Amino acid sequence: MTCFGREGVSYPADEAALQAHPRAAATGVALDQDASRLMPWNDNANPGPWGSPPPDDDRREPARRGDQGGPRGPRRPEGPPEFEALLERLRRRLGGLFSGGPGQGVRPGAVAAIAAGVFALWALSGLYIVQPNEEAVVTTFGAYSRSTGPGLRYHLPAPIERAEKVPVTNLNRIDIGGGQNADTPEESLMLTADENIVNLTFSVTWRINDAARYIFQTRNPEEAVKAVAESAMREVIGATDLNQIMTTGRGQVETQTTELIQKTLDAWGAGVSVVGVQIRSAGPPPDVVAAFKDVTKAQQDADSAVNEANTYSNRVVNEARGDASRIVQAGQAYREQAEREAAGDAARFNSIETEYRRAPGVTRERLYLETMERVLDHSNKVVVSGKGTNAPIVLPPDVFKPRSAPAPAAPPQTDQQAPQAQAAPSSGGPSQ
Repeated sequence: MTCFGREGVSYPADEAALQAHPRAAATGVALDQDASRLMPWNDNANPGPWGSPPPDDDRREPARRGDQGGPRGPRRPEGPPEFEALLERLRRRLGGLFSGGPGQGVRPGAVAAIAAGVFALWALSGLYIVQPNEEAVVTTFGAYSRSTGPGLRYHLPAPIERAEKVPVTNLNRIDIGGGQNADTPEESLMLTADENIVNLTFSVTWRINDAARYIFQTRNPEEAVKAVAESAMREVIGATDLNQIMTTGRGQVETQTTELIQKTLDAWGAGVSVVGVQIRSAGPPPDVVAAFKDVTKAQQDADSAVNEANTYSNRVVNEARGDASRIVQAGQAYREQAEREAAGDAARFNSIETEYRRAPGVTRERLYLETMERVLDHSNKVVVSGKGTNAPIVLPPDVFKPRSAPAPAAPPQTDQQAPQAQAAPSSGGPSQ
């Protein structure tokens, strides 16, 4: 057998010398059982180049004292105790705790203590804490037992009872038709009431209102909410025109979809409450965007032309209505004037007739003079004396020009006013 000295030089050593080692004599451990601790790298009395062992290691003091007179081997490196030594120490302590001594076996009290400790740990495993935003659903052998609110709670340990916590106040959101930067055509393309295709993406906000139903009624609640939301939106879009969806009808579509989703989930008993539906985008499919823009521009041009035509129509119709009202009012005024003049002429004629019956000659002469006065009042007159004149009379051409502008023309007569206008001169025929 070979051993190593401090300077790294090997030297022969027989087994008898090792058996006489002070460490073996002090501990009473056989060489073959404690040989590893007597090796130079396990000798704490000779730490070697890595330092000295801790000063409180009393277990190796006898060997250290025994080695004072003899050669000193290499020292063990400074550090924590070996893992094997710790296991050996723990095994000895546990053996002393559960064993009454050599040949006595395991103590009965130790088995009971172990069983009591295991049972206590198993019983305490039923404690759990429910957060303020959660509700716990307790099941007994997999069947629903009860629901518990926030706080420190207890259920029978597994596998008898189990508790599943559900966040009942958190708002959940599902995007249908694609996310913020990507679209899913199989979800976003929908057929409208006017047989057009719209590329629509929307989001559904929901929360849990019944934790027990949420867990037990549907296998995958989130997928159920998504499927119901997509189906409801397709039903509402199928009854709405494209222009209404893209312009002013979004609010109505969102309200109808929310009501339909909630109605379906309540019929399923899903334990979910729909907070709202929001349409993120609505437009034509990507393949026909250019054509749709052309159609939209044409519609805008047509609407602009219709608006201009309506403006012109309103202006012309209003002017025509104003002219018609003015003509009607003028005609009514002329009718009133003609009727009053006719009534006055008739009254004058009756008075003249009465005077004519009393004095025909005087009345006839007076009528003749008045008529000639009325006729010759607005004409140029040339008086020529016939006495002593034999040569022809030459008059200048401007003698018979009118002295004043002619009177304005009377308003146009209607069919009802013409007979009344003709009746006035006819009444004066007999008077002349």
